[in-house]
Amino acid sequence: MKKISAVLIGLYLVFLSFSGFAQTSQNQTFIAGDKSFLLNGKPYVIRAGELHFPRIPREYWDQRIKLCKAMGMNTICIYLFWNLHEQEQDVFDFSGQKDVAAFVKLVQDNGMYCIVRPGPYACAEWDMGGLPWWLLKKQDIQVRTAKDAFFMQRTAKYLKEVAKQLAPLQIQNGGNIIMVQVENEFAAFGNEQPYMEAVRDELRTAGFDKVQLFRCDWSSNFSKYELDGVATTLNFGAGSDIDKQFKTFQEKYPNSPLMCSEYWSGWFDHWGRPHETRSVASFIGSLKDMLDRKISFSLYMAHGGTSFGQWGGANAPPYSAMATSYDYNAPIGEQGNTTEKFYAVRNLLKNYLQEGETLGEIPPAMPIIEIPEFKLNQAASIFDNLPKGIPSKEIKPMEMFNQGWGRILYRTYLKPSAHKQKLLITELHDWANVFIDGKSIGRLDRRRGDNTLEIPALSKTTRLDILVEATGRVNYGKAIIDRKGITEKVEIIHGNDKKILTNWTVYNFPVDYEFQTKANFKTQQIQTPGWYKGYFVIDKVGDTFLDVSTWGKGMLWVNGYNMGRFWKIGPQQTLFIPGAWLKKGKNEVIILDVDSPKETKLAGLKEAILDQLNPDESLLHRKKNQNLDLAAEKPIAVGSFTAGTGWKEVKFEKTIKARHLCFEALNAQQEKDVLSSIAELELTGADGQPLSTLKWKVIYADSEEITAANHAADKVYDQQESTFWQTQSVGVKPKHPHQIVIDLGELVEVNSLRYLPRSDKSQNGMVKDYRIFLKQEPFKF
Repeated sequence: MKKISAVLIGLYLVFLSFSGFAQTSQNQTFIAGDKSFLLNGKPYVIRAGELHFPRIPREYWDQRIKLCKAMGMNTICIYLFWNLHEQEQDVFDFSGQKDVAAFVKLVQDNGMYCIVRPGPYACAEWDMGGLPWWLLKKQDIQVRTAKDAFFMQRTAKYLKEVAKQLAPLQIQNGGNIIMVQVENEFAAFGNEQPYMEAVRDELRTAGFDKVQLFRCDWSSNFSKYELDGVATTLNFGAGSDIDKQFKTFQEKYPNSPLMCSEYWSGWFDHWGRPHETRSVASFIGSLKDMLDRKISFSLYMAHGGTSFGQWGGANAPPYSAMATSYDYNAPIGEQGNTTEKFYAVRNLLKNYLQEGETLGEIPPAMPIIEIPEFKLNQAASIFDNLPKGIPSKEIKPMEMFNQGWGRILYRTYLKPSAHKQKLLITELHDWANVFIDGKSIGRLDRRRGDNTLEIPALSKTTRLDILVEATGRVNYGKAIIDRKGITEKVEIIHGNDKKILTNWTVYNFPVDYEFQTKANFKTQQIQTPGWYKGYFVIDKVGDTFLDVSTWGKGMLWVNGYNMGRFWKIGPQQTLFIPGAWLKKGKNEVIILDVDSPKETKLAGLKEAILDQLNPDESLLHRKKNQNLDLAAEKPIAVGSFTAGTGWKEVKFEKTIKARHLCFEALNAQQEKDVLSSIAELELTGADGQPLSTLKWKVIYADSEEITAANHAADKVYDQQESTFWQTQSVGVKPKHPHQIVIDLGELVEVNSLRYLPRSDKSQNGMVKDYRIFLKQEPFKF
């Protein structure tokens, strides 16, 4: 019997070695070697797929991992989000849906390695980039810097808690974690080398002292700082020219292994903007280029999933909140469905398997069901169900009332006035419904820069209610210190008289399910913001997509699970409901709508609606029949850009004081090309450093492509190098010249302009000849 057992064990070990299994024995090694990664001393090409375990129901983790393996991946790459695990200061939670160690072990059970990206900052279109909201309770908080002792203290404590969960799973300890990332894309934020060194050292002190550390940046900025003992990788998107992306990198690090640590398979959606897609052709071509060159990669995203609950973030500038769906136009769809991209990747990667690897089997699809239309007949008005009020002399953001997410109501009283007045809010974060004695008088939206409303004449003392909804904290760039609610002041204005309103009562509406159940539901119709409740009955469980297209703006819970935000402006008109969170028989739905629904009904669909846009404003930055008049203007620079990618700079003869910029493209690098495209524009100040773009606003663009793709003019300062402004490319294509006019928001001193062409393989619209105008007064139209 002992001989038979020994033979069986031997056969099992042989099977594991030939199935690509991430082995669990001690003394395994993985390092960044000479021009290649080395697994146990042998060259190894990482083929990773990024999954975010919080965006996938735990019941589906195994299926999504298996799908990645079936696509040809040998590694899973994951983020950790600090604010998921420490939602209250000093209260850490790694249980249930947040059990990252269980996820990593499941990856290993499926014969795959794991790359961990713990932060402290992540980005990932996640609320505040993963940083916890309670940091904002410190008035002078600075983040992503060693200059703030409190931030660094909390970072160290968080990383120690992460290491308790994951350090035992380093490959050198018999686990499957082969690399751990230091911070994330820091060069896009700053160049403070001591900070990056401190985070690196904290990771090692916490327990990640054996595993290979790495950092990721872009080909345009990776050299902003050095980080000894840490491998460097690059991030770029579908359709990139691989040789150009790595050209400068190889000149600086000729002996380093090459890796694209985020190869963007698609892109994320913004509320009120067109649905984002990336073509299979551009995506798969650059992927093949990397494989042919034995360049490691991580597919971001292999499967995006869903930003359930309050977790969707926002970009700024300009402020733009993310949709709940994180489908990302990825190879594996939001519901775990296989797409054209999935099969394109699988068919490609099967030709690049390494010794001992096999292509995984495609797991069974998750069942999907329809749910007949049903009504939510019970309702409860917000004004009839207020929580206990908090008195506050001055107005303050919600964090100062110990609230992390959700909605907040500010209430005060206005004195009688025989005249109309204006209400001015500074700063509104992010959307507000304003009421006079319970009647809505208007809505304000941070995306549009709204900050004023007209107040009618008041015959008596009148109650003013400002209901504010937070639609996601900024997760990227310098605007990441993004407190919610009303962050500065509210003023009442008549003529030249301004008065700051005081003596507020504040009501908190958090996002937890238990709070929503406290409302006094009745079978009734309501005319104000409030909660709605209803039920549906099913005889079999399966995934579905609830159609929320008749609702206004708010959040939805099913059986106690927070499914995320909805907003009638689209492009997302459904919410993904995992079958794992449903049950046979009766299921409960609660909706909080801060606007007003057209109909209080829902239905479960078999397919998502992610591309139905109902914009509440023109997406164009050009008014009807508006034309820019440059006849009397004198350019401060005229010239030609060289062909090719990479930043190009125009230095001015002297420092210019200006508030308004006009960039005019006279023609394109390709003859007969009528398009113009710009990935990024920067202005540098007297010190040679880039000027802040937080106050910039596009006030005119002669043409934008906003129907066939999301190439709006404000892409030129969104700090995302893979997105770009492009003039209309479908239908009527306006000819050169093309202009974009930007209000810089304040008077600044400018020494130069920097222009970044699009970074994909296409040369369409790359600017050749240009004129640049800078002035203090507005341009004429």
